[in-house]
Amino acid sequence: MKIVELLKNDHPSFSFEFFPPKNYSSILELGINVGQLLKLSPSFISVTYGAGGSTQEATFELIDYLQNKLGLCSMAHYTCVNAHREKVLKDLDYLYERNIENLMLLRGDPPKGQDTFVNENGDFHHASDLIELVSTQSRFGIGAAGYPECHPESENQETDLQFLKLKVDKGADFIITQMFFVNQYYFDFVDRARKAGIDKPIVPGIIPITNYRQIKRFAQMGGSEIPEALIKALEPYQDDAEKTYNIGVDFAIQQCRELLDHGVPGLHFYTLNKSRATIEIFETIKGHISRKNNLVL
Repeated sequence: MKIVELLKNDHPSFSFEFFPPKNYSSILELGINVGQLLKLSPSFISVTYGAGGSTQEATFELIDYLQNKLGLCSMAHYTCVNAHREKVLKDLDYLYERNIENLMLLRGDPPKGQDTFVNENGDFHHASDLIELVSTQSRFGIGAAGYPECHPESENQETDLQFLKLKVDKGADFIITQMFFVNQYYFDFVDRARKAGIDKPIVPGIIPITNYRQIKRFAQMGGSEIPEALIKALEPYQDDAEKTYNIGVDFAIQQCRELLDHGVPGLHFYTLNKSRATIEIFETIKGHISRKNNLVL
């Protein structure tokens, strides 16, 4: 099933994101965590794609297994860094033949060792170029990335919103946001998007804080603000894993509750291939779930 159809349901969707394991121990850990998360009956799951397409084979294998062996509605990330049209078309056929109906289409990060995006050999310069190609086939549901606090490479929020509008105009069916920790940024982002004529579902991306140093690094890379009050709560315990976990999960629970109160179309959890935090958050908020209202489409 295409995710855009799932997002039309009265109740919000719940989805989880994984990345391909890099070694045998992480394969075992991922298997355990996927098994635990399956008990929550997610609306869909997604699998990421390494910088420069570095994990393509692993991504395709994992998405194939999740979709066709476990029967989960699955979405493959796909990037266009240095990608050639012929190769992309071949990959699209491969995914379609394996019943993958949903793609998250991204420009992608520069390959390892490069600090900036330089399209030396590829046929695509932006995610919108890739979206345009895929949408002409009418075979896949297409997801695009949104940035409530502005993409780090964008000049300003207005410019960034223009790029998002272009992705929608080229064929994106829904939007999943980068992680954020201040809900007001998401609410403002949706409001600005609607005024710009973007009428597609905008699903908030949530990442539970279980490792302060790691999340702080992610936030700096992605341009996400961690509220000062949360920093003050976490910093004294950054070497105390359990205390950090408790503070981070409690914060995520409150964040999700407020988002659900505003009628978000769903919640997309960046799991970092771990299950405990996501399960605890879900189990806590499931009684808080109500039908979508009209505040946020």
